Amino acid sequence: MVHTALSAGKRGAIFFILLLCPFVATAQSSAASEFIVLQTARLPFTPKEFYVAEIADARKDRKAVAYLLTPAQNPAAPDVVRPVDLQGGTLPAIRQFVSNSLPRNPRLRPVLIRLNECRITETPGTGSTINGEVTLAMSIHHKRGSDTVHLVNYRGGIRYARSANQTVTVEQALRQSLVRSLQYLNHWMEREAGANEKLARGVKVTFTDYTFNEQADTVFYSSDRPLTWADFRDRPGTSKYAAAVFPSFAQDGKREIRNGIIHVQLVMKVYVLKDASWVKEGARDEYALNHEQRHFDIVKLVAERFKRKVLADTFTVEDYDGQIGYLFLESYREMNRLQDQYDEETSHSLNRDAQEHWNRRIDSELRSYLAKE
Repeated sequence: MVHTALSAGKRGAIFFILLLCPFVATAQSSAASEFIVLQTARLPFTPKEFYVAEIADARKDRKAVAYLLTPAQNPAAPDVVRPVDLQGGTLPAIRQFVSNSLPRNPRLRPVLIRLNECRITETPGTGSTINGEVTLAMSIHHKRGSDTVHLVNYRGGIRYARSANQTVTVEQALRQSLVRSLQYLNHWMEREAGANEKLARGVKVTFTDYTFNEQADTVFYSSDRPLTWADFRDRPGTSKYAAAVFPSFAQDGKREIRNGIIHVQLVMKVYVLKDASWVKEGARDEYALNHEQRHFDIVKLVAERFKRKVLADTFTVEDYDGQIGYLFLESYREMNRLQDQYDEETSHSLNRDAQEHWNRRIDSELRSYLAKE
């Protein structure tokens, strides 16, 4: 009879039908060494979300997988504990077990298993009974491009009891422990595949524009709400210019994973801070206000260009935040360059011909973006 120990945090009871003895002894007389022949298992599931791409051995003790007890014939003598490994070695045997037991479909997510502990220990039981315990611990990782992402840890095992002259239970207990670990992995992957970012297959970005102007200190860009001189609330300093406006843009967003896709919902905010914008007395005319409005329009253009760059790009699951951040930084630099170019070419609104040229240029590009929305 075999009793379950910790297996993915649950307790229960499992009964096995004894198979042919899987213990084999090499024919080397007194120097013979035993090994365990790990049998292939028939798993009750077919993975739909993953395949095992690699199994790595991260055990601290790699001398043997089992330390089996042989009771001493003489009651006064100590029991003998002998190390016994899997036939062919622990790692090759477990790799073969998984390969033969679990279908491999490379179209699914590749998984790396790190075997942290795989150990069978035995202690004397009641009478002639020997008590044994299989301890199995592994960490599961997703091989995603050039990265390896940790997913989950598993620790489980099985306790068993056997007679001194019956060793078949040892292999069965190890095999059942391995089966349970793969069942746990399959269940975890099916549960997490659609909603866990570490398992996402792609990224989709969408944009919305923040145009609500309920904040008293900020004007958010809207075609229905151009700047007015009332928005210039700062005190003029000693600048030689008649007015100054300080527009900028930012992005807020949230993300959620649906059906294995990371949906990034970005909110674009093109804004002017009223308390950072000023105008001198006597300069409040329509022409000057248009010049300042065009500074605001330029930021809107840059924000629209940024959105198109993002929507046209293909992002990797492992670094989409960094990729979007890079495009944002590049657009921010573009905004500053365009603002400087605009002021230089219009001589800060003094060159009326250049101002009219910029007015047409900005209006044309704004219309092209609005027509695509």
